[in-house]
Amino acid sequence: MIRARWDQKIYPPVKIARVADALAAEGVPLSDALQGTQLTEQQLRSPNVLVSVNQVIVSYRNAMRLTRNPDFAFRTGLKSHVAAYGMYGFAILSSTDFRETMKFVVKYHHLATPVVRLRFEEAQTHGVWVIDPLPHPAIDRSLYRFIVEMQFATHIALHRDIMGSAFAPSELQMTFCGHESNAPFEQTLGCPCRRRQPENRLMFDAAWLNAEPRCGNEIAYASVIGLCDELEEELAQQVGVAEQVRQTLLASIGRRTDFSEIARQLGVPARTLRRKLKEQETSFGELIGELKSHLAIKYLRDTQMTVEDIAGALGFSDAANFRQSFRRWTKTTPQDFRRMIVS
Repeated sequence: MIRARWDQKIYPPVKIARVADALAAEGVPLSDALQGTQLTEQQLRSPNVLVSVNQVIVSYRNAMRLTRNPDFAFRTGLKSHVAAYGMYGFAILSSTDFRETMKFVVKYHHLATPVVRLRFEEAQTHGVWVIDPLPHPAIDRSLYRFIVEMQFATHIALHRDIMGSAFAPSELQMTFCGHESNAPFEQTLGCPCRRRQPENRLMFDAAWLNAEPRCGNEIAYASVIGLCDELEEELAQQVGVAEQVRQTLLASIGRRTDFSEIARQLGVPARTLRRKLKEQETSFGELIGELKSHLAIKYLRDTQMTVEDIAGALGFSDAANFRQSFRRWTKTTPQDFRRMIVS
């Protein structure tokens, strides 16, 4: 998965527009829905405007604050359609094999303004989507739930677009506890929703994967895959050398790694690498901090590791230095963050 900085504007504003339209249906002015996103109504509808993950997160927070519907995320996700995703969506529609479709969705998910990581598994009787919100520092417990519910509903809506309106999951599993509005949530889907599970999982009968796609077209699919590869290459170029540095740092996280060593591993003179990072408006220090903050959030959210163990895993000399850095990244302490994010 190509990883951009949270503030890097490389995605179409589809998800922000969907949220803004859903709020407008409740009578919320567009200016309120877009507050803090730095977008105007004209920009929201422009095919030439690109947005960042940060802007998507701001729009989701606006929705949580402005909506009167406790099931807003789920109801909004159900209004999703494959056609809104451009070439990525057209490839999904034109695939001639649903198992290949699932692989395509995972491989090219970064073309769809990702706020989650996706994994697809097939057991003997079930297809399973595993959904994991990105470790963005602004994703607290409430926003985590909002994102998961919207992603569940989006997946259901897209499955119905390609598999037919009768598609329904057999079970949903959520890491968080439920709330009163989950009663209609379950009634709408007609399947059990299990809380406090190890992962967020959308399960469906694997027999759906054996059906023949209604809109499958081998020639169209091959052509669109080529276009998606071009889009992926363009995206990788926009993310650029910073992503190569991230991947190299990730392989050595927890060990002291200096800039010259990273440059040597990438086969680039240190001066050239520093210049290229500056052109991308970032630096070696910023990338290290970003990577460590991502991993710290994930460890705190998804494991039972102690603060001391996390500090050691991330290469800090002691827990006090880690706590100081974590407060700089998130404006809170590791302990308070864990209490906030865990139900």
